[in-house]
Amino acid sequence: MNRPNLWSEQKEILFEDNHLLIINKPAGLLVQGDATGDEPLSNKAEEYLRFKYKKPGAAFIGVVHRLDRPVSGVVVLAKTSKALSRMNELFRDNKISKTYWALTGKCPAPIEGHLTHWLVKDPIRNVTKAYSERHGQGQKSDLDYRVLGEAGNRFLVQVNPITGRPHQIRVQLSTGLGTPIVGDVKYGFLAPLPDVSIALHARELQFKHPVTKEDMRILAPLPDIAHWQAAEAYY
Repeated sequence: MNRPNLWSEQKEILFEDNHLLIINKPAGLLVQGDATGDEPLSNKAEEYLRFKYKKPGAAFIGVVHRLDRPVSGVVVLAKTSKALSRMNELFRDNKISKTYWALTGKCPAPIEGHLTHWLVKDPIRNVTKAYSERHGQGQKSDLDYRVLGEAGNRFLVQVNPITGRPHQIRVQLSTGLGTPIVGDVKYGFLAPLPDVSIALHARELQFKHPVTKEDMRILAPLPDIAHWQAAEAYY
């Protein structure tokens, strides 16, 4: 079996045991397959497990949650159906603590706070609209944020989403604060980044292991990309 061109020196693997495979996803990679036909993270993970454990057939990989394609950071995959079911339950019951880092072009005001919106997803255009008042079709969406400081000519904002809605952080920062994420032209930033990513990174997850019940804290290093370099001072 030829070794798959997957993760160089396994540096993107943040944690692995018999139940979970946790990856620092690079921006630009799909988590799960879509109409583009591009190879997703889930397929790459299956190839990795088949090679590592010399499996003659398919390896089980369960997608627990997703990150948008242009977003980087922590993604949890399940290696067993039991782990998948229990991780799904943790996410559904909001028993996962999530921390994201975002770069914005101007400083949010106030510099820390709580945002509540009702989000409506347009699946045809793949955009989400945020309403500040209750909306009949909207899903109530909450997050906390605070500015960590300046990072070069940008501002580093820590975001802790309480709910997990499609494009939630992107649209709430843009609509609620008027501070779209760097590179996110879909939600109001003026210009894309050279690699067409957006400056949003799933920095940390905290949860209780679904099988061992161990307290887990998973940190994902920032991408080695120019626009994130100034943010490394906040490690």
